[in-house]
Amino acid sequence: MKIISNIPFLAFFVFIVLLTSCKKTNWRENFRERSTEPFGTYIVKEEMEQLFPDEEILFLKRHIEDYFIEENYYYDSFLGNYVCIKPFAYRLGNSSIDKLLRFAGAGNDVFLSLNFFNSKLEEELEFETKNLDTDAYTVEELKALKGTINLVNDNFENTSFTYDRNLRKNYFSSYNDSKTTILGTHEINDTIRPNFIKIQYQKGNVFLHTQPIAFTNYFLINGNQEYVENVFSYLPNRMVIWDPLRRPSKIRGSNDKTSALSFFMQHPSLKWSLYVAFITLLLFMFLNARRKQRAIPEVKQLKNSTQDFTHTIANLYLKEENHKNIVSKKIKYFLEKIRSKYHLDTTNLNSNFIERLAAKTGNTEHTTKYLVNTIIALNKKSVCTQDELVRLNTLIENFLENK
Repeated sequence: MKIISNIPFLAFFVFIVLLTSCKKTNWRENFRERSTEPFGTYIVKEEMEQLFPDEEILFLKRHIEDYFIEENYYYDSFLGNYVCIKPFAYRLGNSSIDKLLRFAGAGNDVFLSLNFFNSKLEEELEFETKNLDTDAYTVEELKALKGTINLVNDNFENTSFTYDRNLRKNYFSSYNDSKTTILGTHEINDTIRPNFIKIQYQKGNVFLHTQPIAFTNYFLINGNQEYVENVFSYLPNRMVIWDPLRRPSKIRGSNDKTSALSFFMQHPSLKWSLYVAFITLLLFMFLNARRKQRAIPEVKQLKNSTQDFTHTIANLYLKEENHKNIVSKKIKYFLEKIRSKYHLDTTNLNSNFIERLAAKTGNTEHTTKYLVNTIIALNKKSVCTQDELVRLNTLIENFLENK
């Protein structure tokens, strides 16, 4: 197979598109066949006619199962190549894998370049893979992934190709030696690991490749187009079925399980992580649904309005300096308390009253006499001073405290 002839022209076209684009260059991996962004697959898709000259290149616009049902793909007279280049093929469910293997078993070839493979495919073809960069997601993290991919074939002029970014450490950790041929390797942690293999399946072959990033526009522009040519040279020169994995199956209708969720269900580790997340969410909702105790409102202590009123009135009298009025009220309240509590007549504040008051309150007769004489003297005055008011208040408080 000759070196891809249109690469310079297509590279120039992609470069001009990126240069003249108003938007900032998108460095995210999209693997879309119509995308001229760095990690689209526009160039390799357009070059399929050069890679497989004089052969039909069928770009599927329907699900592969729908195509297989309508075509007699399993007859020996129908020979072709199935090609799929994606990070993961979530639309290729277990049913699709069965039909692809039947397609290969009839003498056809299947080429899958994926970061993740269906567990049923791994089980049927007896291989396992490992991905050491599953935690790398951002553009900057992927940019740091560099490495070299090698082809195990001395017939190629160049067998070593360097990639300066986005080269994940995907490799085949185990496989059936009796029917597997290693076609390419990748140095991972100072160890050579296979990343491109051919597995013989009945009359045909299944080619598995773990670095789909190698087929994107960026690396074809930057001098690694020969690697793509060498990889596809293992496929016979015949009809190519290119699967973009865009549409679900219409024939299976409601039974179609090729949804994004099915990708998780095809891998045990992802499936159980989904189960754990779902159960955790249910437990959170159940425990959080329990009735929560409402916050106990703060009950403020009731104000003593009578006391506030008294202070207000007292302040009013003090402001007006009407000490006689306050003295009269103080005496009036004191005598009312004597009448109500000790049942004494306060009409005549004579010696008999003084003697009986002293006996009932527990105060000395001298103290009681001094208080009563002060009350009599202040009642006779028309004007009282502030000092007299204070002295009367002190006498009454001391008298009541010593009761």
